[in-house]
Amino acid sequence: MTAIARARKALDLAEAAAKLMETGGDARIAVDRSTGFNKYMVAPRPSDVLAYSSSTANDISPTAFAEVQRRLARIAPDLALSADGYAETLDQLRARLRAALRLPTSTRIVFAASGTDLEYVGLAVASRDGATGIDNILLGADEVGSGCAYSAQGQFFAHSTPLGVAVEPALSLDPSGRTNVRLINVPVRGPGGTVTPSEDMLLEIGAAVATAIGAGRHPLIHIVHGSKTGLILPSFAHIDALRRRFGHKLSFVVDACQCRLGDAAIAAYLARGATVFLTGSKFMGGPPFSGMALVPEAAASASAGILPGFEQIFNRAEWPESWIGVSRLPHGANLGLLLRLEASIYELELFQKLTAADIRRTLDLFDESIDELTRKLGATRVLPYATGEWQEARSHPLEMRTLVTIDLSQSAEPVDFDRAAVLHRMLFQPLGRAGSSRDERDIAERRVRLGQPVRCVPLPGGGWGGTLRLGLSMPQMVELAAMDTMSLCARLHDDMAAIATKIDLIRDL
Repeated sequence: MTAIARARKALDLAEAAAKLMETGGDARIAVDRSTGFNKYMVAPRPSDVLAYSSSTANDISPTAFAEVQRRLARIAPDLALSADGYAETLDQLRARLRAALRLPTSTRIVFAASGTDLEYVGLAVASRDGATGIDNILLGADEVGSGCAYSAQGQFFAHSTPLGVAVEPALSLDPSGRTNVRLINVPVRGPGGTVTPSEDMLLEIGAAVATAIGAGRHPLIHIVHGSKTGLILPSFAHIDALRRRFGHKLSFVVDACQCRLGDAAIAAYLARGATVFLTGSKFMGGPPFSGMALVPEAAASASAGILPGFEQIFNRAEWPESWIGVSRLPHGANLGLLLRLEASIYELELFQKLTAADIRRTLDLFDESIDELTRKLGATRVLPYATGEWQEARSHPLEMRTLVTIDLSQSAEPVDFDRAAVLHRMLFQPLGRAGSSRDERDIAERRVRLGQPVRCVPLPGGGWGGTLRLGLSMPQMVELAAMDTMSLCARLHDDMAAIATKIDLIRDL
């Protein structure tokens, strides 16, 4: 093969990998051919965008993109994969995930096309023979994925499923009505965005659980570990209190979809019988979308099985072969999801090689650069912990220090949520000839992608304050850890200065 032929083959493989990673999900990952980006302003290929957007979505890193191409050439050189080949490769990924996160070998792992689809796994975990339904107790609905309000009720959340089945949002997966789910929302923030104390939430959760059990229903409690703004609620002590009071009459799932938690926290949840939801497309740094549910053996064994309608969403190999009813799922393959998982777990394995000192140095300097940015913008931080409990951030560095939410509603030029959404989109757009100097004009043309605004600051007169989120990802932290301290300081300073300048230029338009 000539050098030209080899180069052409490599380009073809790269294009095939990128296109495949747009498949096997829902409309959110489809790239608009006129712009080259999906609705989250991301494409499944490396880019030079200035991005601190891991709370929403990432570009795939160059090293992970190369790894995906290598794996694609090995497992599906003709760009097709058999159902058996899919099952074998997913089992290999399960083994790698267990090793990377130091999981007990008994942990069952379910793969899903997104964090939103993981909610269906939670319903399967909570399904019980003899129960009249499931009461799904969701903490902070505004701080989890918008589609979760549908999937957490056993409803479709998009117009098509990962298997390509056309459906209607808000319709039940189970039209027979046998899957009876009630959604109960417990707010996690009060006036001004202050965090509701865990003790107060414990009382509300306890009352909801008691009501569910009294009605013959099975309560499913959502623990929030690293929400869209870094919250961790309720505490382990309060989880233990609920377990002592209600025993096996309730189930727990942990919404850790941001994946901002360490091995010890995962182990602590699994030991308490809680199923842990992770996604590969947030802090883990993979392309959108992929999901992983870590299910303790006892929780899997207690399940009444696969729920009606799952055959429209999941392939058989994505569930452990021992799960009751798994044979009802189609014996197929989702190559797009597989490649996204390959990229994410590859990034996780690299990140796990960092030392605690590497992580601490990066987070300390990131923290200083965020202070610099908020001062320039006249903004404040939305705290991921209750007032006065600042030590929580030091105790939970991955959850609370890799993601920062800044509140623009208190600045000299207050910004509400709708204006923040416009600002978020405009940061990604070239601004033409905006700016009075050459540096400003260069920044005006640069694409900047931050995390989407989130509704977490209630305004006194109603409505929501404007926010933006800046988050590090695992591949970013690996890259930054390789820099000397002076270079790292300069990099973060320059990035934050560019973000502040572009925000000011947009404000002036």
